Amino acid sequence: MARVLFINGGSEGHVNPTIGVVQELISRGEDVVYFTIEAYRERIEKTGATVRTFDGDKFIKAFISGGRRYLLERINGLLRTADIIIPSVLEQIEGEQFDYMIHDSMFGCGRLLAQILKLPAINSCTSFAETKTGFDQMLEQLSENIPTDILKTLNDDFQHLTTNIKDKYNVEIRSPYEVFCNPAPLTMVYTTREFQPLAETFDETYQFVGPSISIRPTQESFDMSAIKGKSLIYISLGTIMNHAIDFYKLCIQALGNTDHHVVMSIGEKTQIAELGEIPKNFIVKQYVPQTEVLKNTKLFITHGGMNSAHEGLYYGVPLIVIPQSADQPIIAKQVVKIGAGIKLNMQSLTEDQLRDAVDQVLNNPSFQSMAANTSESFQASGGYRQAVEEIFKFKSKYGI
Repeated sequence: MARVLFINGGSEGHVNPTIGVVQELISRGEDVVYFTIEAYRERIEKTGATVRTFDGDKFIKAFISGGRRYLLERINGLLRTADIIIPSVLEQIEGEQFDYMIHDSMFGCGRLLAQILKLPAINSCTSFAETKTGFDQMLEQLSENIPTDILKTLNDDFQHLTTNIKDKYNVEIRSPYEVFCNPAPLTMVYTTREFQPLAETFDETYQFVGPSISIRPTQESFDMSAIKGKSLIYISLGTIMNHAIDFYKLCIQALGNTDHHVVMSIGEKTQIAELGEIPKNFIVKQYVPQTEVLKNTKLFITHGGMNSAHEGLYYGVPLIVIPQSADQPIIAKQVVKIGAGIKLNMQSLTEDQLRDAVDQVLNNPSFQSMAANTSESFQASGGYRQAVEEIFKFKSKYGI
């Protein structure tokens, strides 16, 4: 048995794919200590892991303190979280020994902590993977659109923050790539090579284990019997950027009082009463057990977060992707590329466009066929079980 330190701040999309991994590790005898924010304590504790937390409010405040308009601002924001996470983790594990660590690819100062603790590290990548060359090219292109004075300030901030971290923790940060992608000797990517852009550019240190789909507990507020035997259109904008009253109203206008059965998840930031009268063919909830609903779904209208796109395609559901931010436009592009769905623009979306897109996807068998093919590929890839196989190969390589 080995002792594992798992670091993951993140969000639903970063935490959920790790749940099956942690359960499988524990079933194979590993002792897992999992650091995250308080919001995820309960679901991680159910895996059998020991959960410890850092201050989620301070973490978010530090991350967004420098702005979110430019990628460099987000990189600097991640550097600002170091003084929230690192002292908290070091204090809570003082005197303990770990054999290796697993850290999220984006949140949690994983690479820094691995260096401070001198532990072999594995990178848990819940988005598309990035090589340093590809990331540097993207950052250079994006930086061309930043006004010169702002770019200088952001670069100066990066140098100042990295110098402070070196002085405090005696670890050196050599590039923005290290901050944003947390590279490690092994990176587990929770998708397939077929779905990963530029897959040919990744060497053997990247293992594409496929979507990590594990069953999450169903909340009692959703009556699964209400959808049993029905072929649904399911609508969700995820758990973060989901305060979109106008969009939800547009969906109701476009698909209300039709022959379609529609389930729409609106999140906690929107109240159902704000949407007006709900048509009889709609079920509207603030929370929906997504993986269970998708098993009864014929079309998924989604923001295109990695978690949602993976889960939809895992169950063979074609997608209409309406990207909001972050990597969602790239994910939408990949969905279109493999022929498993279409992309729409939120800013210019009309009722007619949405209605036409629904008809297009449902009436063209190729979308269903490509979603089914992708489902086969995803389910054959192994997911969290394959991830644990790669972890044990890593252990063997490092003599753990």
